[in-house]
Amino acid sequence: MYATSLGEDAELRPLEPWHAEEFLAHLDRGREYIGQHIPFGTRETDVDSARELLTMFAHRRAEDAGGLHGIWYRGRLVGGVLFRTFDAVQGTAEVGCWLEPAAVGRGLVTRGVRVLLGWAFDERGIHRVEWRASSANTPSINVARRLGMRRDGVLRGNNLYRGARQDLEVWSLLAPEWRAARTEAAAKDSGSPR
Repeated sequence: MYATSLGEDAELRPLEPWHAEEFLAHLDRGREYIGQHIPFGTRETDVDSARELLTMFAHRRAEDAGGLHGIWYRGRLVGGVLFRTFDAVQGTAEVGCWLEPAAVGRGLVTRGVRVLLGWAFDERGIHRVEWRASSANTPSINVARRLGMRRDGVLRGNNLYRGARQDLEVWSLLAPEWRAARTEAAAKDSGSPR
């Protein structure tokens, strides 16, 4: 229906229930890599369970409470970004991501999340967006840094995953910070003094 270019043969599109077969094939290619730090996609082992997850997020989108967005690179679904939570009344949201190994290192997640942030802050009036990641998930934490987020703190021993306790880092970005960073970037691009 619609797509947003992420540059370099990549697009961000809604990821919907009718993508179940393509989504499952993507998960099968990246299941071990994706599941290192998060359980996303671990239960989706057939088309029906893949469709159930996509349907759950389609309902969240319809309820204005979240949503999945796939990243296609050269026509192939390679990962995605999401609003895990979205609360327009409170002005808060949580974003996240996943990616198969073949697409790592191209900046696709960072560019995809920037699209979500722009929409949340500029179109929907969200005030605070969070990013949560295991302290051991260096690539995810690096994305938060590249997005200009600040580390709010660490929830020590918060998650039990694969039999081990994870420390969970909470990063956030506020709407005024987003706007200030955009203004600064525009000033640098135009060569005007700050």
